[in-house]
Amino acid sequence: MPYVNEIIQGDSATVLKEFPPESVALSFWSPPYHVGKKYELEQSFAQWQNLLKIVLKEHARILKPGAFAAVNISDILCFQDSTMPQFQADLSDKKKIKLTKEEILSAKEKYPNATRYELAKFFGCSEQTIQRRLENNNVRGGKHATMTKVQLVGSFLQQWAEEAGMYLYDRRIWVKDPCWENSKWHSSSYRAVDEFEYIYIFWKPGITKVKLSRLSSEEWSAWGSRGVWNIPSVRRNDRHEAEFPEALADRVIRLLSAPGDLVIDPFCGSGTTCVVAKRLGRLWCGIELSEHYCKIARRRLNE
Repeated sequence: MPYVNEIIQGDSATVLKEFPPESVALSFWSPPYHVGKKYELEQSFAQWQNLLKIVLKEHARILKPGAFAAVNISDILCFQDSTMPQFQADLSDKKKIKLTKEEILSAKEKYPNATRYELAKFFGCSEQTIQRRLENNNVRGGKHATMTKVQLVGSFLQQWAEEAGMYLYDRRIWVKDPCWENSKWHSSSYRAVDEFEYIYIFWKPGITKVKLSRLSSEEWSAWGSRGVWNIPSVRRNDRHEAEFPEALADRVIRLLSAPGDLVIDPFCGSGTTCVVAKRLGRLWCGIELSEHYCKIARRRLNE
């Protein structure tokens, strides 16, 4: 069979078409997230959607009956939407002068002819403070920047998979280290810090071999039957700016495949899925668009 134990440079949407039908036992991959990484800057949202649609459609063809495709992905936390109203934050805890707009309006009712300067003297503050409170100029928020919202991704994948003939079988939540860079808004809103991602597991209809001896009883209790996996993030980014930890691939591959099975990764990046699959006695194949990352993946596998 072609493409066994190889790193292939190319577009996964094209290369997957060359795989024989029903030849893959497990696919584990983490596609571009459409969040502005260097390797996806030229990709539009429509192109991103089309890429994932095609890749899922090809998986419905190349997976063995009863096999799985596990997709590691996160929601788009900074999805731009020009139709969304501007979010404004009244940071009351950070105001040096505890004066409210309502207090000023109440004073204006008693003294309707009072100027800003007279009101400032009355409250013991500057006239700029009076103006900011009345006109909401102290409210923080982008007045001109396009607003961002949280765009859920799982529903997209589920729809595209079902259109191709696969079904969402399960999901895991990977709790990682907090990513403060993706959560700059946390200090001026109630939004949470980014510290988890999903693994969506899609099933191709067919008989699935369930072999509980793949894991020890302790492993089944600790993570095999658990929906939340606590695994630290990769602490470096010298190989790839979005590399997932080997422990994540180890769990998915051991849980959903057997020794000798073919495990593929159509977005293999620096080759983590393939490295772990090889270590666990699986056949492997990785597809990667970037020549630079292909070289890194091959070097890791040769080592």
